[in-house]
Amino acid sequence: MNYPTDICIAGATGLVGHELLLLLAHLDEVRSIKAISRGPMGRIPPHVENIIMDFDSLEQRKDLLKAGVFICCLGTTIKKAGSQAAFRKVDYDYVVNFAKVAEACGAQKFLVISAMGADAGSSIFYNRVKGEMEHELRKLKIPQIEVFQPSLILGERKESRTGEDIAQKLSPILNKLMVGPLKKYRAIKANTIARAMAIATLNFHPGFHVYKSDHIQRIADQK
Repeated sequence: MNYPTDICIAGATGLVGHELLLLLAHLDEVRSIKAISRGPMGRIPPHVENIIMDFDSLEQRKDLLKAGVFICCLGTTIKKAGSQAAFRKVDYDYVVNFAKVAEACGAQKFLVISAMGADAGSSIFYNRVKGEMEHELRKLKIPQIEVFQPSLILGERKESRTGEDIAQKLSPILNKLMVGPLKKYRAIKANTIARAMAIATLNFHPGFHVYKSDHIQRIADQK
């Protein structure tokens, strides 16, 4: 890719997205960043433009979103969304529509956070939605698509998730037990995922690439 580049990011108010936005804002290779949100983001780094937009109207307003790299950190939970249908709207509809806008804008690269276990044929609703989303992305004519499939994401969330809170406390012990092929199941820090995505943003190697937690960790550890 030619640098400096322009980036359009959705989900920059989330756990990983916020960390990633801060990293990208300090890269010399990044010329501008358009951060899409449903409401004002408040304090943001220099040369970041906060575009307030209803995600249902992405297609109609795609002229505002042109960039060489699109990054999607959108995601919710069924509990927070309120229903399976509302969850699917965010984690499938909004993500796929954002990717289609990227394709229409001639983006060279699309990065997205999915999840460990994503499988369009899964009997588990969450995994099935993530898998169906990835399946749709494979149909797009974007030169490079990077899918990040982390296991449990570690970090301080705005909302409490009881199951995840317990898992986070146990993760230091569990991670030590996960060796060899089990490394891909290790919990991973949000800022580690963000660092890996920032590095991947600058590396152009065409194709559809999927990274699990252990691979994400290796990318982030690059000097």
